[in-house]
Amino acid sequence: MYRFSCLPLLTLAAPLPALAQQAPPPPAAAAADNPDIVVLGQPLPVPPGVPAYGSVTISRERLTGDASGRVEDVLLDVAGFQQFRRADSRSANPSAQGVTLRALGGNASSRALVLLDGVPLADPFFGYIPFNAISADRLGGVRVTRGGGAGAFGAGAVAGTIELASATRRDLPLVAGEAFYGSDNAQEVSASISPDVGGGFVSFSGKFERGDGFYTTPASQFTAATVRARYRDWSGGMRAVVPIDAETEIQARGLLYRDNRTLRFAGADSSSEANDASVRLIHRGPWAIDALAYVQTRNFTNRVISATTAKLTLDQRNTPATGIGGKIELRPPVGPDHVLRVGVDARLGNGTLYEDAYTASGLVTTRRTAGGATSTLGAFVEDDWTLGRLVLTAGVRGDRWTITDGFFREANAAGAITSSTRYADRDGFEGTGRAGALFHASDAIALRAAAYTGFRLPTLNELYRPFVVFPITTQANAALGLERLRGIESGVDLKPLDHVTLSVTGFYNRLENAIANVTLSSTLRQRQNVDAIVAKGIELTGHATHGPFSFDGSYAFSDSKVEASGPQAKLNGLIPSQSPRHTGSATLAWASPSGFGASATVRYVGDQYEDDQQTDVIPAVTTVDGVITVPVGHRVAIVGRAENLFDATVITRNVTIQSGGTNPIDLGTPRRLWIGVRLR
Repeated sequence: MYRFSCLPLLTLAAPLPALAQQAPPPPAAAAADNPDIVVLGQPLPVPPGVPAYGSVTISRERLTGDASGRVEDVLLDVAGFQQFRRADSRSANPSAQGVTLRALGGNASSRALVLLDGVPLADPFFGYIPFNAISADRLGGVRVTRGGGAGAFGAGAVAGTIELASATRRDLPLVAGEAFYGSDNAQEVSASISPDVGGGFVSFSGKFERGDGFYTTPASQFTAATVRARYRDWSGGMRAVVPIDAETEIQARGLLYRDNRTLRFAGADSSSEANDASVRLIHRGPWAIDALAYVQTRNFTNRVISATTAKLTLDQRNTPATGIGGKIELRPPVGPDHVLRVGVDARLGNGTLYEDAYTASGLVTTRRTAGGATSTLGAFVEDDWTLGRLVLTAGVRGDRWTITDGFFREANAAGAITSSTRYADRDGFEGTGRAGALFHASDAIALRAAAYTGFRLPTLNELYRPFVVFPITTQANAALGLERLRGIESGVDLKPLDHVTLSVTGFYNRLENAIANVTLSSTLRQRQNVDAIVAKGIELTGHATHGPFSFDGSYAFSDSKVEASGPQAKLNGLIPSQSPRHTGSATLAWASPSGFGASATVRYVGDQYEDDQQTDVIPAVTTVDGVITVPVGHRVAIVGRAENLFDATVITRNVTIQSGGTNPIDLGTPRRLWIGVRLR
C-alpha cells in the first residue's frame, strides 16, 4: 500500500519519545509538591537490542493526523501490516479484525501480539483486536516489531509485536477535543481532560462516533434486504499515574467500550463490548521492576440473515469471555554494558458461545452452546550486551500451556439435548527464543541480523465456534494443534544525510501447523492445520525531511507459499488466502510553524486470494487520502479530511458460489469527506 502524509511518521530502529523513556519536564504540580519527583507515565526504558529486530515506531503526531482518524489505518504505514480483510472497524465484522504481518496468511485470528501499555488486547474468545476501542488521541506512540519474539507475553507473537503506549503527561494538554462531520451523516466527537493531581496526573477521555454508512454490496447485487453498513460506538477511558517516590509510580487504566454495526442486510447486526482494567507498578531504581495485572470482560453478538429469504437464520446471541493475566519483570544491576530482563507472565482466557438456528418461518430449530478455556504460564530471560559499536541480544522463554473444559452441545427448540461432546483437556510445554546482533559500522550505517522462534495457541473461536458468511459455512475444529514459527532476517539501516534515513530488511519465516480455513466443498470450509506457510521477502522503509516538508514510505514484497501434504496436498505451493505479494505506503507532508498543514497519503495493496484454493481473486487497489489543517486561533484549528479521494473500488470479499451463480462481493470504504474543529 502506498501512502503520503504531511507529518513525521515512521522512525527506523529508533524508539519514540513515549516508548524510549526520555524524561519530560515535571508537571507544575509535581514540581511544587516535591521537585525530586518526576512522573513519567511510561514503561521502563527500551533495551538497546530492540533495533536488532528491525522495529519501526509511529509518532503521536501521525496517529492523530490520519484522514480516517483510525489507528488500524495508521498501522498500514508499516508495509506488511494487514487485517483479515481490507475493511476498517466501521464496516468489518468485529470478529474479522485479526492482525498479522509478513503475509503469513489470515483466518481472522491475530498472529501478531498487540499490547497496550503491556496488556494484550486480543479478545479472549475470538483473538480479534477491538480497534474501535482504541482512540488515537489517547496514545503517545506505537512500536511495530515484525517477526517472532520472546520477552513478556511472547506466546502469540508469531508474526510480530505491536506495542501501543498511552499518552504521557508531556503529550496531554489540560483540555483537548475535536468534532467532525462527514459523508453518510457521520459524526465523530472526542474529548479529554487531564489535570495534575498531587505529584501525578489523571486523564479522563471519551469518544462517540456514528454513521449511516455506505453500501458494502455492489448495486448489481442489491436485494430487498440490502442496507448500508451503519455503525455506532462509544468508549470512555481513564488513566492515572501516581508517584510513590522519586523512582516508583503506579499506573492505572480503565476502559468501557460499546460497538454496534450492521453489515450488508437489514437485521444483520453485530455488537461487541469491553470492560477492561489494569494496574502497573514501575520502579526505575537499580533493581528496575515492571509489575502488571489486568482483567478483561468482553462480549459479542452476531445475527446472520439469509440472502435469499432476508430472514434470520442464525442468532449468535451471546459470547461472554473473560481474560485475566499479569507479569513481573526484573532488571538486576549487572553492569553498565548489560540490560538483563528476567520475568514471569500468565494469561488465562475463557468464553462461551450461545447461538440459535432458525427456519425461514422464524422458528428456532437448534440451540447450540460451545466454549472452553486456554492458559499460558511463561518465564523469560533476555540480555542485551553492548560492546562498543556492537550490541548482542538474546532471550529464551518457556511456556506451560493448557486447553481445557472444551465442549459443544446442541438442543432442539424444546430444550432437549440432541448432541453433547466434551473434549479432552490438553497441555504441554513450549520453549522459544530469539537472538540478534546490531553493529553500528559508522554514524551512517547500522547492520543487523536476528533469528527467532515462537508459537500460538488456537483461539476458542477456532476450536469451537462455526460461523457463516454467505454462502460459506466454516466449521470449527477442536483438534487444532499449536502454530510454531521459525524465522531469520537481516537488514541495514542507513543515514546518508542528516535528515534522511533508509532501512532494508530481508526475511524468511516458516509457520508450521498454520491454521487455515481449508475448503471442503464449494460452500463448506473447516479450520485445519496445514503443514506450513513459508514467507520470505523484502521490506523497505524510508524517511526524509527538508524544512517544513517530510516524506515517509514503506514497501513490502512477500513471497508466501503453503506447504501441504496428505488430504491437503492440493494446496501445496499455493499462496495463502488474504496474503498480498505487494503492499506499500507513502506520505508526503507539509507543516508550517504557524500551524498550517497539509498531507497526502497513497496506499497500494496488491492482488490477493479470497480462498485457500486460489479460486477467487481480490484485485489490487490504490487509494489516496488527504488532510488539511487551518489554524483559526492559538489553540483551535479547522481540519478537512478526505478518505479514498478518487473513490477507488475497494473489494474486501469475492466468493464464487458455483458455475453460473452470482459472486457475492463486499466493498470497502468509498470516498468520504470530513470537516471538523480541533481544540488543543
